[in-house]
Amino acid sequence: MRVAFSAWPYFNAQMRDAVSRLTDEQLARQPSPERWPMWATIGHVACQRVYGLCDQAKEPGADTTPFTNAAFNCPGDDDLEHVFSGQQLIDALDSTFAIVEDRLDRWTIDTLAHEIRHPEWGPDATSTRGAILQRAFAHDVSHATELNEMLGRWGLPQMALWDW
Repeated sequence: MRVAFSAWPYFNAQMRDAVSRLTDEQLARQPSPERWPMWATIGHVACQRVYGLCDQAKEPGADTTPFTNAAFNCPGDDDLEHVFSGQQLIDALDSTFAIVEDRLDRWTIDTLAHEIRHPEWGPDATSTRGAILQRAFAHDVSHATELNEMLGRWGLPQMALWDW
């Protein structure tokens, strides 16, 4: 799977590097009053990796991250009170990307059609590994472009997302 998602490690490294250049004050900025602060968006990215690749896919690894209850307690979605510092965000990106790396190494084309059922979420709640992996990648990229928009608007160095 690593070949099919070859840009993902680069995108993660760009986000990690961008966070390392920001102060906690910059991370607390909101693009508008109704939107989350930057720290919450970055924390949300990391947490949703755990939600999809562990909770939804029923795979291990959540306990190696700050998001042991990702289905119910993610920055932004569920929690704007526990502010993450820059270092905590870097640690969250690192620990959750280790889960991504594991799936890219272990899952194969042949295993992507594996259907995962969640009757506790409803009688028709099913997905496949492939759909979960695609969603996680698209989610990362979507929020990376959103973060770049914020960084550019505030005159801060942007992530070089298209230079890989």
